[in-house]
Amino acid sequence: MQLTACHDGRAGNARQATALAHALAGRIDECVLQPGLLARAFAPHRWPHIQHPYGAAFDALLAAPPQIAIGCGRQAALATRLLRQRGTQVAQILDPRLDPRLWNLVIVPEHDALRGENVLTLRGSLHPVDDDYLMRALSAFPALALLPEPHSVVLVGGPTRHAPMQLADLIALLRQVAACVRNETGSLSVIASRRTPPEWRQALVDIEADLPGVRWRDTGDGPNPFAGLLAYADRLVCTPDSTNMLSEAAATWAPLYLWSPDHVGGRLRKFIDGLLASGRAKPWDGAPQHFDVQPLRETARIARIVRERLLG
Repeated sequence: MQLTACHDGRAGNARQATALAHALAGRIDECVLQPGLLARAFAPHRWPHIQHPYGAAFDALLAAPPQIAIGCGRQAALATRLLRQRGTQVAQILDPRLDPRLWNLVIVPEHDALRGENVLTLRGSLHPVDDDYLMRALSAFPALALLPEPHSVVLVGGPTRHAPMQLADLIALLRQVAACVRNETGSLSVIASRRTPPEWRQALVDIEADLPGVRWRDTGDGPNPFAGLLAYADRLVCTPDSTNMLSEAAATWAPLYLWSPDHVGGRLRKFIDGLLASGRAKPWDGAPQHFDVQPLRETARIARIVRERLLG
């Protein structure tokens, strides 16, 4: 099977497109789109006499279109439309804000409103986290095995319109988790994301700095240990601002606790409510109790449906 994942290079779009592509085929190609001015302005809409919308790599892809293309994001939505005109079977991830029948399949989170005969819905987002991923992470980060157990890991995003959070709240959270860690004589690791403000990043290393564990702000602190922390965590505490981050945390075998989920609004709140209602996550209350976990993993299920629908 010749399969290409198309995206604009943004980490969230790239991760979803490549995760689904790898779940469909062992070997994939990847096309990072280089949108010109018109594509930036109009995608996913077409315009008259489209020429070279995404640079030389995409021009070459159009000249020799793959059997299947997976796209994620607004720019990829136009790219997959153009590939479909060349005979490629296409699946587009995230709502393209156009008639979904312009694609063979459209894949959206179930907390989005889009529905249709060719629309697939999933809880959360697509990602590569499964048992194989976690086993590889255990091998890639052996030093984490030396940290005292239980190992509490805090995944930190950043404030958004639908998840307003203040630095003082983050500091209070870190101190609460640290108090649990001290009581258990365990370890505390805290990791930032691309969305984390600079002052929050500094708080990660300043607050309760004497506790054993990893404090990662950015690549200045070394390679990103995110995968290893997911694999070695005995407890995950997550800020409630990112569907992608929550989805990957929920795919592990660690109990998941959400910081201030009641303060979240918008469509993300529906996903969070689902995590809480299913028992996969619990609100962080400062005195967490261990609970049994069934990982939430949607990528393999969606891949099976895509394979059936596009390949027959």
